Amino acid sequence: MAESIFGIHETAFRVRSARAEVLANNLANADTPNFKARDIDFRAAIKDAHGSFGDSERFEMSRTNSRHIQDESFSSTSEFLKYRLPTQPALDGNTVETHIEKAQFMENGIQQTATLEFLNGKIKGIRGALRGE
Repeated sequence: MAESIFGIHETAFRVRSARAEVLANNLANADTPNFKARDIDFRAAIKDAHGSFGDSERFEMSRTNSRHIQDESFSSTSEFLKYRLPTQPALDGNTVETHIEKAQFMENGIQQTATLEFLNGKIKGIRGALRGE
């Protein structure tokens, strides 16, 4: 697999974005009976993105010229979506604990911001190199 110029941060940003959607969905369903809170196993998703994938999770871009760079990427984080175990299960079967979900959402947001800062620094470096600075 060809390494992106953005390194692991490109993949991390995609996984963190998907995780933000999952956590927001959990919060939106905090009052839904029998709703089961879920979360993405970030470490497993990153490890798998930079390791070996199963054939179902890989796709290749079309190449129209033999000199084009070949790239592969993962298409989904659904394989890493896990159910969260509640510390205090509700009587209605809902496993969303809003204080935990809010904390996870905020932590994920901070980590996503840090990832964006790394990507921004990389882009500034590339821009400077192109300008000859």
